[in-house]
Amino acid sequence: MAAQTGKLAVVLFNLGGPDSLEAVRPFLFNLFNDAAIIGAPNPIRWLLARFISGRRAPVARAIYEKIGGKSPLLDLTRQQAAALQQALAAADPGSEVRCFIAMRYWHPLTEETVAEVAAWKPDRILLLPLYPHYAGPTTGSSLLAWNKAARRAGLRVPTQTVCCWPDEAGMIAAQADLLTKALAEAGQGARVLFSAHGLPQAVIDKGDPYQAQIERTAAAVVAALGRPDLDWRICYQSRVGPMQWLKPSTDDEIRRAGQEGKPLVVVPIAFVSEHSETLVELDLEYGHLAKECGVPRYVRVPALGCHPAFIAGLADLARRALATAVTPCSHLEGRLCAGDRSACPHQGPILEN
Repeated sequence: MAAQTGKLAVVLFNLGGPDSLEAVRPFLFNLFNDAAIIGAPNPIRWLLARFISGRRAPVARAIYEKIGGKSPLLDLTRQQAAALQQALAAADPGSEVRCFIAMRYWHPLTEETVAEVAAWKPDRILLLPLYPHYAGPTTGSSLLAWNKAARRAGLRVPTQTVCCWPDEAGMIAAQADLLTKALAEAGQGARVLFSAHGLPQAVIDKGDPYQAQIERTAAAVVAALGRPDLDWRICYQSRVGPMQWLKPSTDDEIRRAGQEGKPLVVVPIAFVSEHSETLVELDLEYGHLAKECGVPRYVRVPALGCHPAFIAGLADLARRALATAVTPCSHLEGRLCAGDRSACPHQGPILEN
């Protein structure tokens, strides 16, 4: 990257969140109207999205009321974008670097960001999802939406895509640092729960690499701690609906810890920013559950945010991605998924449809 000049646009992708209580229902509609979330064809999917969003909106509004009436995700992502832009500019003074944000289900929506990038007229584009772990309903959906919107807008610029970075060194160092501090707070005998956002088991059964990449991250963090005796487990939160989701669930593991009298340290392993799943689900709902179940100590590790090691890792990831001809690329450049993960984007057309 250091040898190149010109204008570099780095596009950061994330889920997005409502910016007001009035935005909750349309945000949910956008979410459930995504074919990656509900695979039914239109107009059935549109009708289902309208029904589900209307039914879930009151519950979701109550959640956002607890954290100031909106999602903090955009503000926090802007902070990360500014920090990353500064790090990239310092490392590559020959290029003009600008970081953009594309949210999947609320503003700035993908189409808005495509228009903003096109107006800036970059010489190169790097697509960098803020999801460390590839999953079809998150990274896959975001990149597919970008590619479609870019084609419609006639945005034809050399583009590199990062698909996943589950054990990128800077991220692992930041996670280990935050976890070390939390373990000291929790005291002797604490169990670590690496809590990731859940997915339906059917998605994994079709070859999605998400679960395997979560396991890869957790193992790397534990190795970085240098504590082979650490009591740790992976669990999954935020399940919705009657279908079978990834197990064990975070709430079940909290109940187990209560029965065993174990202090808990909970790591939001799949989230790089604070939002409703950390501030409400982990802090308030699961914190209350831990107290009810007799967990003697409940400590939640902060999300990565703008941790210096994390931002440095993202900058290094960007540099290495721009230096390779492999696209999409992982932080190891090529494919890192096992052969049975047929939904890995390195299989081919998943990001090109």
